Amino acid sequence: MSNDQGGRHPFLDDLTVDAELISSVLRGPVIGRDQIRRAVDAVGTFYASQTPTFLQTVGSRLFLEYEAVLANGERLNAVVVVDHNPDGSVPRVSVRMSPLGSVLSLAASLRGALSQQLPESLFL
Repeated sequence: MSNDQGGRHPFLDDLTVDAELISSVLRGPVIGRDQIRRAVDAVGTFYASQTPTFLQTVGSRLFLEYEAVLANGERLNAVVVVDHNPDGSVPRVSVRMSPLGSVLSLAASLRGALSQQLPESLFL
């Protein structure tokens, strides 16, 4: 299922079984490879477009910045920090987003899509 084309996130294939995702659109961490994949895939469905603006590895961290337009027309900026273990596996991903209005719109969409699949306490 490795596919780096069409807006896929290459780090998903390298997540550890107990990896952690922290995001501006959630109250707490999403734990576990499958849960993170579900959350990242869901967020992608709310984007009308996504344009990478910066990508660089510094030490054991990958930094990715992108601009997105949500399906409702709102613009969003994001910084993704991917931590790598020495073996290349990914134990932690952090996604920081702004502005707040777009973050809250995305959070509401995510709640609607995943509230039956992830703990209720995660959602804004």
